[in-house]
Amino acid sequence: MAIEVGSKAPNFTLKSSNGPGEKDDFGLSDVTLSSNYGEKNTVVLFVPLAFTGVCTGELCDITAGLGSYTDLNADVIAISVDSPFAQGQWAEKENIGITLASDLNKQTAKDYGVLLDDLIGLGSVSARAAFVIDKEGTVQYAEQTATPRELPNFEAVKETLAKLN
Repeated sequence: MAIEVGSKAPNFTLKSSNGPGEKDDFGLSDVTLSSNYGEKNTVVLFVPLAFTGVCTGELCDITAGLGSYTDLNADVIAISVDSPFAQGQWAEKENIGITLASDLNKQTAKDYGVLLDDLIGLGSVSARAAFVIDKEGTVQYAEQTATPRELPNFEAVKETLAKLN
């Protein structure tokens, strides 16, 4: 079960091939939730797997509308259990412009309560979920969709962000 509204968001530091910041020798940077504290709200999206139709559509749509999140003083981070190298290829192929962060060890999905035990025989992956985390690190919106084929309610995400500004 996903963490609840009003709880402290579990902090994370994950590797990203397309995220901001200084790159290491492998071309990866660290993405840390708490780096936004005091400055920006954060939308954290969990997506099951790179290169799948629904995940690609979701992140391409978010990329196309990224300005609306920026206008609401929000950073968007998408997390999947894929390696940061696979995510980098995915971002390049599909022109995904939001930060992709790798939860390869699946700890962040566990911390947020959105790890599925098994998806169609592929093993454990994150559920599709959306969280709005305010500048103080408190969860203001939490949604895990009933199935990985369903998208979160992005209008509700934006309404929550609008109330925070």
